[in-house]
Amino acid sequence: MEQETPQAGEPSIFALRTTANREEQVMDFISSNAKKKHLEVYSLIHPHGMRGYIFMEAKTRLDAEQAAFRVPYARGVLPNQISYEEIEHMLEPAKKAEINIKKNDIVEIIAGPFKREQAKINRIDKTKEEVVVELLEAAVPIPITLKMDAVKVIRRLGEESREEKEE
Repeated sequence: MEQETPQAGEPSIFALRTTANREEQVMDFISSNAKKKHLEVYSLIHPHGMRGYIFMEAKTRLDAEQAAFRVPYARGVLPNQISYEEIEHMLEPAKKAEINIKKNDIVEIIAGPFKREQAKINRIDKTKEEVVVELLEAAVPIPITLKMDAVKVIRRLGEESREEKEE
């Protein structure tokens, strides 16, 4: 297998070995190192399901090694450069589900300690993908913050009034 050398000034992709299950921490350390030292590190990726490795896009190998220098849980940059074609299949854009939850919707909690409880949506944080709900059967209304995928919409505020008109 021949190693293609990139054009001058073109970024290269390097693989970095890490301790398994510490990839996110290593990425945070490398990101802050690159910013502090003003290194030309453009992106960091940890493909889902690939434990113990992260990929780093940097201008030169030296930049990649400097960013990983003295980073806890980083085991070192692999000697070979990675071609984009080798990791392209791991980089498919994640298809975000359309957020179909609105304020005042009645939802069922499908995960966590309040599983199978019904609640009303008070607030939605789309950036964090969280919702603040209030349990319907609780004696005292307590706001609970949950991930959006932990709730399932049972009925909407508008549908409730339509059903009453039909009867």
